[in-house]
Amino acid sequence: MRRRGPAVDTHDAAALAAATRRTRLVHALLAAAALLALAGAAVSVRGLAVRERSVLPAGSTGVLVVDLSLSIADADYRLIRRGFERVIADDGRIGLVVFSDVAYELLPPGTPARELEPFLRLLVPARKGRPPNPWAQTFRSGTRISTALALGGRMLERERVDNGSILLFSDLQTAPEDVRPLARTVASLKERDVPVRIVALSPLIDGRRLFEGLLGPDAYTVPPDAGDEGAATLRTESARGVPLALLALALLLFAVLAAYERFAASLALPRPKVEHA
Repeated sequence: MRRRGPAVDTHDAAALAAATRRTRLVHALLAAAALLALAGAAVSVRGLAVRERSVLPAGSTGVLVVDLSLSIADADYRLIRRGFERVIADDGRIGLVVFSDVAYELLPPGTPARELEPFLRLLVPARKGRPPNPWAQTFRSGTRISTALALGGRMLERERVDNGSILLFSDLQTAPEDVRPLARTVASLKERDVPVRIVALSPLIDGRRLFEGLLGPDAYTVPPDAGDEGAATLRTESARGVPLALLALALLLFAVLAAYERFAASLALPRPKVEHA
């Protein structure tokens, strides 16, 4: 037999009927709101996990376009290596372009990503006591990002890749005379539905503004497990990388729980009438 808790001794139970219905209704509404907020938060978290899984669009053949100009710092090379390691782990199909003032095709689109492994030991800055990378002698000052992106686009077209994409590793600093060609190249890639993503290597504010104007803020990506090497790119994404939907749903859930404690934790009894003498 179920034991009953402490009861209120009353000879007018009918007076509590309205309060009981009101409390039950508030219970139901707040419970439904809490469940909806929780479900929305779960869906939002699942979406975040999918977006962070790879640095390349899912199902695409990506061309990696890598800036090896003199402005690339030690930490930037480590971030490039992280990106290559992530692409290798994804085991997809890729192409590879390296550039400074000129661009070179090193791997054609459709190459297995594991073929990037020999390049990992070459992705080091030119310092005393270290051998330069094989193409360093032909690179000069005056970075031209447009030529590298255009080459990546031509490679995808040549190989007749329908689901191609480009992943640009760069500090986003290009020669002043390259700005207009860069805008034309990006417009051409957009017309062909070739998405361009960016791993920003310690970018300056003018470079960020230029590429945000051309590709939008959502073009930035960070290799998973980038650690401290990805700090510059993470700062670039911080304002727009915050999951606002998840944050709003969490705040809503807390508000619902607070409302429950305030309005529905106990039965609100009707106030007794005070008779004045």
